[in-house]
Amino acid sequence: MQTGISLYFSEGIEQNERTIERAHAAGVTFAFTSLHIPEETGVAYADAARHLLVCCQDAGIDLMVDVSPVTLDKLGCSRIEDLLELGITTVRLDFGFSARETVELSQSFRIVFNASTISTEDIRAWQAAGADFTRFAACHNFYPKRYTALSIDEVRRINQRLTNLGFTTMGFVPGDGKLRGPLFEGLPTVEEHRNQKERVALNMLELGVAGETDVVLVGDPGLTDKSWSALSCLSAGYLPLRAEIREPYTYLYGQTHHDRPDSSAYVFRSPESRTTLAPATPFEPDAPAARPCGTIAISNAAYGRYAGEMEISRIDLPADARMNIAGTVIEADRAFLPCLVRGMGIKLIRP
Repeated sequence: MQTGISLYFSEGIEQNERTIERAHAAGVTFAFTSLHIPEETGVAYADAARHLLVCCQDAGIDLMVDVSPVTLDKLGCSRIEDLLELGITTVRLDFGFSARETVELSQSFRIVFNASTISTEDIRAWQAAGADFTRFAACHNFYPKRYTALSIDEVRRINQRLTNLGFTTMGFVPGDGKLRGPLFEGLPTVEEHRNQKERVALNMLELGVAGETDVVLVGDPGLTDKSWSALSCLSAGYLPLRAEIREPYTYLYGQTHHDRPDSSAYVFRSPESRTTLAPATPFEPDAPAARPCGTIAISNAAYGRYAGEMEISRIDLPADARMNIAGTVIEADRAFLPCLVRGMGIKLIRP
């Protein structure tokens, strides 16, 4: 899963510079900004846009700019192709462009559409105009107004259709720091995430995994230090999980494990635990015990070639004499388990 942030001109140059600096340190690769937000007034857009682009380019961040024909005046441009002179190469088009204009623009820009509103008719028109969908992406709206965002099931349905056509898909979760005005109620793509702003990492995983979204961005301008840290881990492909581990299994602390690409609905299963991260010798069987959700277990010597393999139960599982109980993920972090799938990594840390 790739990660992104949002930048707003009204936040000011210095604040945006700090945000970009933190995003770079966190391994973020995408940023979103809009050039047609009604509440932003008194902004020297042309100068601010140039500066923002330079900062993002220096940080290795791809800036996606939300534009419409009426925003060209803000940038002092007579036509949209003039945006290239500002360094803008990725544009999100909401309205005002015909299918033929869109396809022509895609020869110069990477085109991002509003995933939430793309219709079958739009796709047919682009195809008829000769669209190359490898030049296109689809980014869902964020929804400032309460009860207007999508369900996770609807996001997944839309994304599956667009992914099958070759689109890269994107979406937003709310931040847990400074919220975007004028409503200050979070900027989610999924309505359920609005009232769960404090769980940024879990929201991002849900949108990425359950919603099948390729790039997940934070819609609001602010994150807490805790969420910046989580964003850094997610950008690196893993998530810290707090766990209580007993001897002699404490060697598991600090190790990074990845779920197998052929994920099990029952357990998180680490291939590294049998190879590069394997214990020196297989463990002898312990007294068997049930493995409720969150249980960390190690295959013992009785499991033959599977000896040393670490599993984490996603659901309640029965006792197995071939599995030793090593510890448990703390209750607060068990909600992550359904989303840690298909190569996603974890690092077990002390509570």
